[in-house]
Amino acid sequence: MSKTATVRWVEGMEFQAQTGSGHAITMDAREEVGGRDKGARPSEMVLVGLGGCTGMDIVSILKKMRQDVQKFEVEVSGEERTEHPKSYERIEVRYRVWGSSLTPEKVERAIRLSRDRYCVVAHLASGRAALRYSFQINDGPWADVNPEPVE
Repeated sequence: MSKTATVRWVEGMEFQAQTGSGHAITMDAREEVGGRDKGARPSEMVLVGLGGCTGMDIVSILKKMRQDVQKFEVEVSGEERTEHPKSYERIEVRYRVWGSSLTPEKVERAIRLSRDRYCVVAHLASGRAALRYSFQINDGPWADVNPEPVE
């Protein structure tokens, strides 16, 4: 399936993006580099895209596993290289999931399926950055996700 986006310069460092699905996004730079801080940085959009992509996967997978997901959050943080190109060197993805009768095994399996099979943004990012995944259920202890690929 082909997807499109058109990105147009507004002024300064502000750009407006229009997605093929009809949604608008504003991007801008910080004032020190000529922007006016009117929108997200393009590099932040990578983190947003990763969080949204994997989040949609995991909620869908957990529901198919008949897990009672009541609330779900993804926190994505990245460390950029100091020299150009300033791509992400490391990205940490932390999932917080709440619900009754959630099992750590099923949550980890959903994360691994998203990471290894479904999330296109994770596949793009993993070509340059080391991605680390962890999760927490109902404000319990944090657990790292097994680095082995899903079978």
